[in-house]
Amino acid sequence: MKSKHLKFGISYVNTHSWLHALNGITKFVLFMAWVTMVLLTFDLRVICGLIIVGLLLLKATKIPFAVYKPLLIGTAVVLLMNALFMFLIAPQQGTDYMHSTTVLVHLFGHYNITLETVFYLLTVTLKYFSMFPIALVFVFTTHPTEFSASLNKLGVPYRIAYAVSLTLRYLPEVMKDFTNIMHAQQARGVDISKKAPVMTRIRNVAKILGPLIFSSLDRADVISNAMTLRGFGRNKKRTWYSLKPMTRNDVIALIIIALVLGLGIFHRYQSTTLFWYPFH
Repeated sequence: MKSKHLKFGISYVNTHSWLHALNGITKFVLFMAWVTMVLLTFDLRVICGLIIVGLLLLKATKIPFAVYKPLLIGTAVVLLMNALFMFLIAPQQGTDYMHSTTVLVHLFGHYNITLETVFYLLTVTLKYFSMFPIALVFVFTTHPTEFSASLNKLGVPYRIAYAVSLTLRYLPEVMKDFTNIMHAQQARGVDISKKAPVMTRIRNVAKILGPLIFSSLDRADVISNAMTLRGFGRNKKRTWYSLKPMTRNDVIALIIIALVLGLGIFHRYQSTTLFWYPFH
């Protein structure tokens, strides 16, 4: 039985772009400022601006589109399902926020597709999606050890910083284990292709996840024992080999981030309504 090789991953890839040259602290501040902006605003204009800038930054990483295309499709599917469930649970939520009702399609009972609900679901879905490009930019351009050094430089205890580094570093290994286990199970006749019924596929995926979890726990135990034997955590401080110095470009980037975030916060608190709605 043929099986598709997973051609995508979520890990650091050095393409020598200008984003890779930035300090880990700068990229971490950018990521946190981005998340703050997304959490603050429900203005579709700002959200669309974030998505455009995020996609441009993602393109600037020089990572081939094929690397993150499956993740992009998966994220879009999850967000569309989330929008559907939001509509099923609260079909009038858009009307409540916009304080108007424009019925487009009457379905049944109190389920009406209104312009307000469509606009609300579009805003919320794009709001969630706007964090996708910058998250990939951060992961693709920041080496785990460099990121840990940056966190420690910002005052995070090095034990926590190193735990974050290990998590990012072994994500590709988990993906590799998943692929190997999937191939082994398929060689034994476990069918997870589209030809199998949905419930059969779910049961067969469980046969992959079980060994994957146990292999991950075994790796964590080996790493923990190795670090303990080497005296990790004995000293209060540690030095970092991968810590980059701050450069002029980092300072410029931090100033731009601070200005944009400040404008975003000012815009949010100057707005009289939570949602920007142009159809009143």
